[in-house]
Amino acid sequence: MRKAATTSTKVSDHILRRLREWGVEHVFAYPGDGINGLLAAWGRADDDPRFIQSRHEEMSAFQAVGYAKFSGRVGVCAATSGPGAIHLLNGLYDAKLDHVPVVAIVGQTDRSAMGGSYQQEVDLLSLYKDVASDFCEMVTVPEQLPNVLDRALRTAIARRTVTAVIVPADVQQLDYSPPEHAFKMVPSSLGMPHYAPVPDDEDLRRAADVLNSCGKIALLIGQGARHARTEVMAVADRLGAGVAKALLGKDALDDDLPYVTGAIGLLGTRPSYEMMRECDGLLVIGSSFPYSQFLPEFGQARAVQIDIDPHMVGLRYPFEVNLVGDAARTLRRLLPLLEQVEDPAWRTKIEDNVTRWWEVMDRRAAVDADPINPEQVTHALNDVLPENVILSADSGSAANWYARHLKLRGAMRGSLSGTLATMGPGVPYAIGAKFAHGDRPAIALVGDGAMQMNGMAELITVAKYWREWEDPRLIVAVFNNQDLNQVTWEMRAMSGAPQFLPSQALPDVGYADFARSIGLAGVRVEKPEQVAGAWETALVADRPCVLDFVTDPAVPPIPPHATLEQIEAAVASVLKGDSDRGAMVRQGFKAKIQDFLPGNRHGESGR
Repeated sequence: MRKAATTSTKVSDHILRRLREWGVEHVFAYPGDGINGLLAAWGRADDDPRFIQSRHEEMSAFQAVGYAKFSGRVGVCAATSGPGAIHLLNGLYDAKLDHVPVVAIVGQTDRSAMGGSYQQEVDLLSLYKDVASDFCEMVTVPEQLPNVLDRALRTAIARRTVTAVIVPADVQQLDYSPPEHAFKMVPSSLGMPHYAPVPDDEDLRRAADVLNSCGKIALLIGQGARHARTEVMAVADRLGAGVAKALLGKDALDDDLPYVTGAIGLLGTRPSYEMMRECDGLLVIGSSFPYSQFLPEFGQARAVQIDIDPHMVGLRYPFEVNLVGDAARTLRRLLPLLEQVEDPAWRTKIEDNVTRWWEVMDRRAAVDADPINPEQVTHALNDVLPENVILSADSGSAANWYARHLKLRGAMRGSLSGTLATMGPGVPYAIGAKFAHGDRPAIALVGDGAMQMNGMAELITVAKYWREWEDPRLIVAVFNNQDLNQVTWEMRAMSGAPQFLPSQALPDVGYADFARSIGLAGVRVEKPEQVAGAWETALVADRPCVLDFVTDPAVPPIPPHATLEQIEAAVASVLKGDSDRGAMVRQGFKAKIQDFLPGNRHGESGR
């Protein structure tokens, strides 16, 4: 009697099965013949884990980063050999530099063709050597799995970094056979244990001695403090300190706390800048904020750092004590060793500065512009932010308004490309967020440059998938000023150069029209009185919505240390170089410039 034919398990089948065993639910990917074996396996696996198709491999990587940032889980992306693998790189570097766990699975030409200058043959091991420096391996025989895939996932999660698994096309098609109990075979096992390191008791005592010796302490927190909210508040109260936040830690502590000074750095606030100039003690928690010029002068403050990664301590500032450990557990052990500050003067000064700052923000958002002040657009969003919103911001002047105007609190989440500061992740981050939390609204704040670069194409991805989300709201707010605005202002501020139109000017595009053409909602907003209503309309829409805000490019993204003289010089450059573009600079703008100055109150000059 003839036996029934059996279907063998291929290497590609095992990859998907192993991903399922790790709990991976989505793979953000784009197809190509270098992963045809995987695509066939996806068909046999009934699309489990889910294949999420972007418009471009770079967007797949960004979506994996957004998914990982907002879910707390590993993000997985996949692409074909050659150009597909190359396209992933920018998004993968975004993950690497922001310490986000992402695994890239990429195809390669057949083993028999390697070294033969074959079509789409790229030396991927060399190409990925830097971005996936912690773990990058090519599978050449079936027995390497599951070890290679397990190590890629485990390393990405443990070290919060990028790892890569390269699988030649012919290997994907081989019958899978597990490693044997034999010489030079490497078995493997599933899972990543949860652990939270804490510093030694002696190191904690040394840190407490440093902090107890200071009278005016500043805290700087980053994304590593996100799960230590209660502990950060307790330590800040014990030390009578103010708390500044690196951009990646914007959602780590509520912005409406009176002693939270907000963002720090070029996109930061005046209270954060003043606090760092005057403090005599510094405690940095879960942040690798890179700009030491915005920290206290060397020798001014005694400093302690807490970070879970031993490779990231001792950077940026001459810290006296470096504590390696989980932020929450370390702070809980440190708190009993800290003395209660009795003199409220330092905290009171910080709170007064914060109150003054928000008054300045109110005034800046109310300044007339032509036609709409971009600060008004973001400031107005504060009044209607859903309590469970997830926010993304793209790089550029939109990041300034996100950093300075939005008050995140409670369960609200927000992120951007912090260290790489690349253009383009705003919309794909929001898409990744929706696959992580389909029951929560997402809002992306995006400049028109980033929108033209790739955001419009990813609206097609939104149109493809939005009906699957429990909460259909994904709002893309476009700051349409027809200018690559951040670079334009950097040119003016740094070199006094006027706008160079051939490089900076952008065409006006009907972003809302395009959204409506593919079945989404879209509203073009051209008058200041329409701003609040546009946000409300988008937040009650039954589908994703694009808000096309026509904003004034002459509103400056002023750094916190700017003086009136510096801003006037930049404005003079605008008046000199752009006089033929009347829409850019109104006659009354210079007269109102003091309202834009971070240090000003009632017209007084900032220091």
